[in-house]
Amino acid sequence: VQLQASGGGLVQAGGYLRLSCAASGHTFSNYALGWLRQAPGKERELIAGISWKSGASTYYADSVKGRFTISRDNAKNTGYLQMNGLETEDTAVYYCAANYGARLPTAREYHYWGQGTQVTVSS
Repeated sequence: VQLQASGGGLVQAGGYLRLSCAASGHTFSNYALGWLRQAPGKERELIAGISWKSGASTYYADSVKGRFTISRDNAKNTGYLQMNGLETEDTAVYYCAANYGARLPTAREYHYWGQGTQVTVSS
């Protein structure tokens, strides 16, 4: 599956953005989807995941819980990350990733990756 992330940009602290991840090449609903981010000088961090098919299971890192929401629209072959209450610490390159199967993968288990989209939060 090929993935393309979009929707990043510059936003003030307290603002919001919605990232999109467009998938192609395979049946999107058969893949778990995740969003990861990497800030300068830091390791890549898994911040949200959603299971395959209906997306009945989700995962959020503590750093984004309550502020970010992951979702998917299988009819549109697209996943989303709604980011509210953005903080300067959320500044990073954001990646969407996918892995075939039902289980929510760990960060290292995602097999397919899109290009990153930059999110910059100013104070």
